[in-house]
Amino acid sequence: MGSTTAAVDSTFIFIMVFCFLLFALIIFFTIFFAVRYRRSRNPTPSDIGGHGIIEAAFIAASVVLALAMFVYGLTGYKFLRNAPADSLQVQVTARQWSWLFTYDTGKKSTDLVVPQGSNIELTMQSPDVIHGFFVPDYRIKSDVVPGMKTYVWFKAEKLGTSDILCTQYCGVQHSQMLASVYVVAPDDYKKWLAGEEVDIPGLTSEAQSASSDKALADNGCLGCHSMDGRKLVGPTFKGLFGSTAKVSTAGKQRAITVDLAYLERSISDPSADIVAGYKDQMPHTAYTGEQVHEMAELVARAQ
Repeated sequence: MGSTTAAVDSTFIFIMVFCFLLFALIIFFTIFFAVRYRRSRNPTPSDIGGHGIIEAAFIAASVVLALAMFVYGLTGYKFLRNAPADSLQVQVTARQWSWLFTYDTGKKSTDLVVPQGSNIELTMQSPDVIHGFFVPDYRIKSDVVPGMKTYVWFKAEKLGTSDILCTQYCGVQHSQMLASVYVVAPDDYKKWLAGEEVDIPGLTSEAQSASSDKALADNGCLGCHSMDGRKLVGPTFKGLFGSTAKVSTAGKQRAITVDLAYLERSISDPSADIVAGYKDQMPHTAYTGEQVHEMAELVARAQ
């Protein structure tokens, strides 16, 4: 089969060819009997008895056809489930509402960058709800389920870009949970992985280098909070630091000034202070003190 695309496509073609032949056979006999036994040739209807040999042959042929489709599909399924031993390993984290890809060197990106000609195995997990990882170009699709790891693999055969979609409704920003697969030349991949600037058309600056809001993107913050004033699931980061916000703390309404202490508390314990007009739906994630402080500093600078 060679690739996941060939495995899935060949199975569909196999089934479609048999279905088309069966359809053609049914149409042929429908027309044949309609003509052969039309009223002008058979003015007096007559009973037609069963034919044991024909009936047995029809049942046997149906069973063989169904088993052939099953075996062919099972072969493709096993191929899709077993990644080649030399596969490049990438960890995938799906969360509301973005993707995070972690490479064996520790580098992270919100788009998947892979070298041409390599087999890629993705180990996927979710810290919040069920997501669905789907790359139509490579015919790979798998649910990403909280509390367990799921796997898919593909071979990056051609240079170019492919879409990554979420196929499980995961909340209000589900339709925006998008990313891309960038297949690049092996030398460019090595440079990119080492942190060097590489000209990869379409690849966002966030995915290519350590931009000012990279930590926020890597931790999924920008899936719910905008940097430009747009209202998303959570408050925008633009102009947030130093402003006055109305929050609910332990069921009581109060006004606070957004400072570093408030930002760090909101990141480490999202349910502590709920901003008026928003729901308590930010996932609780175990960040280190250094990570919390870094993200709070980035939010403070988002003016």
